Amino acid sequence: MHKRIITALLSVLLFTGTVALAGCGEQKSGNQDSSKTESEASAQTAANVADGAILQAFSWDFNTIKECMPDIAAAGFSAVQTSPVNECLVGESGGMELFGDGKWYYHYQPTDFKIGNYQLGTRDEFKAMCDEAHSYGVKVLVDVIANHTTPQLDKVSPDLVEAGGGSFDTLFHQHNNKEIMDYSDRLQCTTAQMGGLPDINTERPSFQEYFFKFINDCIDCGADGFRYDTAKHIGLPDDPKEDDGFENNFWEKVKTETKDYDSKFIYGEVLQGGNDKIEEYIDAIGRTTSSVYGSKIRSALVNNVLDTSAIKEYWLGKAPLNMVTWVESHDNYINDGTWLELSDEQIILGWSVICSRKDGTPLFFSRPYHSGDDSEWGMNRIGPQGDDMYKDARVSAVNHFRTAMIGEDEELVNPDSDSTAIIIERGKKGAVIVNSDKELKTGFDINLPDGEYTDRADNTTVYTVKDGKLTSEKPIAENSVVVLYNEGYVAQAAMANVGVAEDTVFKTDGKSLSVTLTLENADKGTYSINGSEAAEYKDGDKITIEKPADGEVVKVELRAKNSEGTPTYERAEFTFENAYKIAKGTKVYFEKTKDDWADDINIYIYNTDDYENDVWPGEPMTKDSDGKYSYTFTEDWDTPLIIFNDGGSADGVQYPDGKGLTVEPDKTYQAE
Repeated sequence: MHKRIITALLSVLLFTGTVALAGCGEQKSGNQDSSKTESEASAQTAANVADGAILQAFSWDFNTIKECMPDIAAAGFSAVQTSPVNECLVGESGGMELFGDGKWYYHYQPTDFKIGNYQLGTRDEFKAMCDEAHSYGVKVLVDVIANHTTPQLDKVSPDLVEAGGGSFDTLFHQHNNKEIMDYSDRLQCTTAQMGGLPDINTERPSFQEYFFKFINDCIDCGADGFRYDTAKHIGLPDDPKEDDGFENNFWEKVKTETKDYDSKFIYGEVLQGGNDKIEEYIDAIGRTTSSVYGSKIRSALVNNVLDTSAIKEYWLGKAPLNMVTWVESHDNYINDGTWLELSDEQIILGWSVICSRKDGTPLFFSRPYHSGDDSEWGMNRIGPQGDDMYKDARVSAVNHFRTAMIGEDEELVNPDSDSTAIIIERGKKGAVIVNSDKELKTGFDINLPDGEYTDRADNTTVYTVKDGKLTSEKPIAENSVVVLYNEGYVAQAAMANVGVAEDTVFKTDGKSLSVTLTLENADKGTYSINGSEAAEYKDGDKITIEKPADGEVVKVELRAKNSEGTPTYERAEFTFENAYKIAKGTKVYFEKTKDDWADDINIYIYNTDDYENDVWPGEPMTKDSDGKYSYTFTEDWDTPLIIFNDGGSADGVQYPDGKGLTVEPDKTYQAE
């Protein structure tokens, strides 16, 4: 199947040899070059992943996560979750856009189960990232795929095929030739294709052996746990089974074949909705996601109704509360349009609710860098860090509150029965107040000992508790978070922030770009362009980025330190396009030079604005003579790219096999 078909399909449906590698050696308990000691790190992060908060570093590469580790720890995250680290499909000739010239979901299309891919980095870089995380007291979770490969079967590793029994017929389930049509049918759900992704027979012992070598190699390199993608599509022991002589024992193998299983934080992505068997998956895996709860939180934020009756229930039936909670996941953000419904402020309000609660382990999805109401993808690059909302002062304050409240019971209260605000009380030790729609007058009941409390979110406002009533000089502002506790509070300087101005343009067809740099909570910052020697800058300074003679992308790295010496890092990437125009009536030609092409040839035309001449495989070309074809453009185009193909079927041929070709008028193209 050609990648252009996969692109259209997965953008709608997605979430919806030898492998005996050398061990990475023993993990170091600390990094001598780290700016934080182990005792300082332990004051910021929870010792157990379940007790803390997880940062989902969506599409950040290993080196970026390593560079950002001081910020991640200072923000109070106890774990960071990477995108999939396995070898994966190289789409669009290695394009590195989140969506466009490259795709985020290619690292969810395994070609082999070995560490390292072109999007995130090498095995050595993964290990170095884990070492750095541990030096800051941060655990590393890896997003893993067990039940499918890329649909481009010619890209699947021969080692993986051999481990799956020696052929694609044995690597995949017997029902793999069918698409899931009825998710309530458990046999379909666990053995058929989902979204065109071939379904691996995860019950085959030889595959299991191969896969868990990968899992244990991740652990040897420093992984502390795993998120199992599409876990609902891997059978439970009592699920129906194909007649292949194997058992539905994959989840049992997770427990018996994973090194030091009891010390690892492992959860499965089980999206609720129709015979999802959530209680059974929690029992089998240990933890799952709580997707319905996330939808309830988003609905509460959109409607400004934080009533305890809507917020308190986790919607897991009678299952134990072993779950990962979120305000949004990457699936929600990408597939259901909620990125348009929720502002940054609302995300922070929702996070403050789920992170301050006793049960569940909250996961903070890092939205793309500089995304916003008018741009889902923002800078639109795989590798750099996401939006810096993860280190917002309110997010950080609630993260540290969570760590300080370990072991305390919870009570959820609407102050004076006002459902536009909610208080999460943790015993008599602390409380978080989340206020959404309007100013909230104080004077309401709160379960804190008498005394004064400084709001840890702004480190300025003082609240007084007397005789069980909370008062302050001013009402609590709308869309605000108040974090109150004294015992367990550890003061720290505000984190430095570096970046680029909100109106920054990241893609141009010009020769240069003027970029305004930003800086907060630091006297000076430094910038480096494509690895050049670092130069100092101050907030508001402008730099000019020139189009490179070699390549299209310019990387600007920004660094600074706060008053305590804690470093911060961000990377901005700028793309210089080779723009051109093609007029209506322009003609191009194609000549078959190989016998494996069919007789009918199509031309697929598209550009980076996601505009196409027709759905894949495009429009038919005119046959001028034996083996020679022509096409006349029927409209004007901005920077079109073209792909020649003979129909786009799974067995079809195309040229090129990646990013399309630049249009040259009157040129005759020949497949290489």
